[in-house]
Amino acid sequence: MATPRPTGVFCWAELGTSDSAGARSFYQGMFDWTSTDKDMGEMGVYSRLSLGGDEFGGLYQLQGPMFEGVPPHWMFYIKVDDVDATCARAKELGGKEVRPPMDVPDVGRIGMIEDPTGAKIGISACTIHPGATAELSATGGFGWIELNTRDVPAAKVFYTELFGWRDCVGDDPMGYVHWEVGEGDGKSQFGGMMKMDDNWGDAPPSWLGYVMVDDCDATFAKATEKGGRAIVPPMTIEGTGRFAVISDPQGAVFAFIAMA
Repeated sequence: MATPRPTGVFCWAELGTSDSAGARSFYQGMFDWTSTDKDMGEMGVYSRLSLGGDEFGGLYQLQGPMFEGVPPHWMFYIKVDDVDATCARAKELGGKEVRPPMDVPDVGRIGMIEDPTGAKIGISACTIHPGATAELSATGGFGWIELNTRDVPAAKVFYTELFGWRDCVGDDPMGYVHWEVGEGDGKSQFGGMMKMDDNWGDAPPSWLGYVMVDDCDATFAKATEKGGRAIVPPMTIEGTGRFAVISDPQGAVFAFIAMA
């Protein structure tokens, strides 16, 4: 069993969908995911998702007044030491509190914030449930999380100040940013940031999760056969790998990549 994520990195992937049964069927047919349902009372049924026997995320149906008008989406949570303090600091840095800190039975305290550029992200203290323990860099895991934003400088300030991340551009001619945490042998890159241009149209800034796969083209073919809609067909990034972006049959957007 892998160990829980350290503070400051992504600790949970969560799908809010209009059809939980349909979404489970789609993703379990795509990847080696399994699920365990838990009755959350008035909050409905929550399905915990696992990879190789270790949990990494969850799935629930968007229902009730609080989700009226909310489209299907993936939400990614960052592990923090203090949810309330992080929400307060986010507002000081120009962000917004989308969901005030709340206690979730058998999970711990969570919250949701919006950065100054408009992208939403969750935070969790993982005080009861440890969060993701699956090895997410393995095939079938969300091995990379990417921020797509129209204001890279503002996002850099916000995330480096809030979570202590470092931004590393490296040799990328497009100026793609890699997020980095840790020191020495514990240093790691876990996500990135891309500037949105006119080709994005009116798409809102958001975080995009990449599932690691062995064959991008084969995964793309399977996804479209199962009702997924192509947003970015398979493309090669020299020196990195081949990726694609799709929406699932309910409309939630995600990506997958086969590393070079």
